[in-house]
Amino acid sequence: MNLNHIVIATDSFKESMSAKQAGLAIQQGFTNVFKDTVSFDIIPMADGGEGTTDALKEALHAQSHTVKVHDPLYREIKASYARSQDDTVAIIEMAAAAGLDLISKEKRNPLITTTYGVGELILDALDYGVSKIILGIGGSATNDGGSGMLSALGVKFLDANHVPLKPGGEQLANLAHIDVSSLDKRLENVHFEVACDVTNPLLGTNGATAVYGPQKGATQKMIPKLDSALTNYHAMIEQELHIHVKDIPGAGAAGGSGAGILAFFNASLSKGIDIVLQETHFSERVKDADLVITGEGKMDAQTIYGKAPIGVAKAAKAYHIPVIALCGSLGEDYQAVYQHGIDSVFSIIEQPEDIAMLLDNGERNLTHTAENVARVLKQLT
Repeated sequence: MNLNHIVIATDSFKESMSAKQAGLAIQQGFTNVFKDTVSFDIIPMADGGEGTTDALKEALHAQSHTVKVHDPLYREIKASYARSQDDTVAIIEMAAAAGLDLISKEKRNPLITTTYGVGELILDALDYGVSKIILGIGGSATNDGGSGMLSALGVKFLDANHVPLKPGGEQLANLAHIDVSSLDKRLENVHFEVACDVTNPLLGTNGATAVYGPQKGATQKMIPKLDSALTNYHAMIEQELHIHVKDIPGAGAAGGSGAGILAFFNASLSKGIDIVLQETHFSERVKDADLVITGEGKMDAQTIYGKAPIGVAKAAKAYHIPVIALCGSLGEDYQAVYQHGIDSVFSIIEQPEDIAMLLDNGERNLTHTAENVARVLKQLT
């Protein structure tokens, strides 16, 4: 086995290290063995969740920008997004302005929470002339179909008396007219790439409200009320815009924001890992590698469903490159990954420790494990 060039493409190890830190720790372990005889390309990865903005910032040489927006309860906060150096691309996470983490559990109420702040982040990006917005829509505290976000961008959602609706998912039951005449015209020249890792439709037993409403604070009494409100919302979209989006996979993402995005924006919904692979030009960068190393905090049966290591492995296998995964821990049925392009998996845990110590020692343990793997590989070169 010739080992001249290694691509290191891990996800972050949650609460322990970023994807970039993990990559550097692995590189150090291999360098301890191979010295300067091997070259490395560290490509931080993410799957659309935590760490996606950081991974894309690295790829696009983007900078963070902080602006005043409104949170899901319409309280003024500061939220950040990123823009590429040439101001052509913005990276926005819905959770930054409309996330569950912004509201204490006792105040979560999807009847009234709004995505308005997400629209304010988009407006700020438009002010800098961006032509592409990468929008991650995971982790929202809302069930308003993206109507709050759209309101911030100029869409008027009106009741039968042409009075603007108040914020919140419950209000969509009263929607009778949609006026798009004031929708920001700059959006016509912007393409949205939306990181969406769920395939739920907008309505019904597998829809936005029934599946995700409870984690946003919806009680069993709220769920039929909110689903009925989204049903009316989509009926008005069909009537006013002549667009049918409720059954498109992902329409139910982020409390129905997927449907709103598809109906009103020039947008496509994609898996988060697919967007990251595209924006990092992963396929081009991996084709000459002799080995790919990937990883994440915990690898288990769920890893095969759109997680970063599987996306990395599939891209590497297009060039018949071996793939090794280094992980914080191995969960139930992790062996499923062997059917999806990963050739070998190693846990970095060296000895029984409490979780706080394991997280603190993550980089050290990752370097040690990488070095041990490197020692075996060196015997084969």
